[in-house]
Amino acid sequence: MKREDAQILLHKMSPILDNTQMVKLQNALDEMISDTEEIIPLKSSNELLESFLSTKRLEGRSEKTLTLYRFTIRKLIDAFDKNVCLLTTEDIRNYLAEYQTRNGACKATLDNMRRNMSSFFKWLEDENYIFKSPLRRIHKIKTQVVVRETYSDEELERLRDGCKYARNLAIIDLLNSTGIRVSELVGLDIEDINFEERECIVLGKGDKERVAYFDARTKIHLKEYLDTRDDDNPALFVSIRKPARRLTAGGVEIMLKRMGQQCNVEHCHPHRFRRTLATTAINKGMPIEQVQRLLGHEKIDTTLRYAQVQQSNVKISHKRYIG
Repeated sequence: MKREDAQILLHKMSPILDNTQMVKLQNALDEMISDTEEIIPLKSSNELLESFLSTKRLEGRSEKTLTLYRFTIRKLIDAFDKNVCLLTTEDIRNYLAEYQTRNGACKATLDNMRRNMSSFFKWLEDENYIFKSPLRRIHKIKTQVVVRETYSDEELERLRDGCKYARNLAIIDLLNSTGIRVSELVGLDIEDINFEERECIVLGKGDKERVAYFDARTKIHLKEYLDTRDDDNPALFVSIRKPARRLTAGGVEIMLKRMGQQCNVEHCHPHRFRRTLATTAINKGMPIEQVQRLLGHEKIDTTLRYAQVQQSNVKISHKRYIG
């Protein structure tokens, strides 16, 4: 048998056999082939994981995403006594089912695990470490669609009235008018703000820059806050206590949580401003594609999950376009 014939046979059998069976078939075929081509041994599961993470880092994935990849795949590797390339669809199904039972994991958590593992096994397939991903036949886990809350006008005014520091008021107005992520907010420098055009340059996910826009009220409160500063820190938002240090995402979250408790605003956190902006924009008629650009989403489906369309607007649109 020639090696070309063996490759054709392997290709034909790949839809039928799992990776373990394919490896056994390949080994049997290699024994039958008379040439002396060297067979490259499998890398260890740990080596494959590190190579995968290195690839994703080069592709621009954030360290947070890489940490999630590592955590998910590491737990999968530790659960089995065999090379990750030999895992079958049944192995992974059983693993997910046992993980759910043992940890009481919700469906959203399981689906996140499935997506992370799918990326890993798809990479193994693309790099020819395995013949086909065992995740192909493990489909998206249906999760409950939860309607996320947005801030009401009254809640926003209570938060503004409860601000003791000019910095906090500027943060609330900037989050509310731009819809930027908290990580983008704390990454801003003073030089990133264009007061004349009322816009700022933010660094989003995947190190992608985009322009975000703010309103006149935010402009006024930002200037008032900066007038109180006597430090030389380039960061737009810094700590109240001296020495001035760049504010962290965790610091903003804690600040808003405390303000929410003081102002009787439940579930007060930065991401809620983002959903509020998306919902307000869509309900006022902004095209979804423009909202997508505004929020810096790669996929429009993500934007649709953020925004809640008021039923009254649906009724008006029905009368306008259909009725």
